[in-house]
Amino acid sequence: MPIKIPNNLPAVNILEKENIFTMDEDRAYSQDIRPLRILLLNLMPTKIVTETQLLRLLGNSPLQVEFDFMYTTTYEPKNTPHEHLVKFYETFAAVKSRKYDGMIITGAPVEQIPFEEVDYWQELCEIMDWSRTNVYSTLHICWGAQAALYHHYGIPKHDLAQKMFGVFPHTVNIKEKMLFRGFDDVFYAPHSRHTEVKREDIEKIPELCILSESEQAGIYAITDKKHRALFITGHSEYDPLTLKAEYDRDVLQGLPINIPANYYPNDDPSKMPVVRWRSAANLLFSNWLNYYVYQGTPFDLEKLTEPDDISSLYGAGI
Repeated sequence: MPIKIPNNLPAVNILEKENIFTMDEDRAYSQDIRPLRILLLNLMPTKIVTETQLLRLLGNSPLQVEFDFMYTTTYEPKNTPHEHLVKFYETFAAVKSRKYDGMIITGAPVEQIPFEEVDYWQELCEIMDWSRTNVYSTLHICWGAQAALYHHYGIPKHDLAQKMFGVFPHTVNIKEKMLFRGFDDVFYAPHSRHTEVKREDIEKIPELCILSESEQAGIYAITDKKHRALFITGHSEYDPLTLKAEYDRDVLQGLPINIPANYYPNDDPSKMPVVRWRSAANLLFSNWLNYYVYQGTPFDLEKLTEPDDISSLYGAGI
């Protein structure tokens, strides 16, 4: 949360240079407080696992958050009990009249299928278009990020020679951006994908900015310059044993799979994995929820509009 300080206190300039978020008295007094409304479009097959991972990270915040869960109707989930969907999930038709402070679009195990051949592609495109006017800030994860970059900007995905699989070191390109406030110079994040987006394709789009990348894993974090959409190519939400479960599954099925990089001690799958990304994951999601949702979303969501640039609210640091 921001530090509230007296108006025009000299320390504010020093704190801002150190990437400490401050709020003057005038702005603090003008803030209205209410629960944030977040919508999760869960495209993962094991929906209960994914929702638990994300709620664990988003719950690590003093902000009060209300969640709605959504799934696509053009594809019948096979790995989640129907009773769970009926009890906790809604369809797009049920939520499309609402407005939300934030939304998360997860990854999906369909990255090797052309976008247009994914069963629910047209429904997903409709949802992504709707999010631009009905959601203040949308966080796209892994294939969800690739899908949104392709749909909104025409950025293609490219096949990798082998699966990007493991926990990789990353650096922050623009350190004053609020998404990475509090991060170390080098931080780790898991990846598990067969495709990638390339720097040269992203740099052709003036509306986009690359925030973080990895020498081994490539581009990691992208934002649009209106700061209303974030695209994360990795899986910071993964639990300690998620990569192990994927590795064991593929080995059992006789599929070609490398030992996940930087995961097992001495690359020995008989040993327990080393968790290197937990603190960075908590920071990533709490920073998104605080700076990109809470600090900018209107108190009355019916007044939700798409400003030219929300950085004017906080200075260039957002």
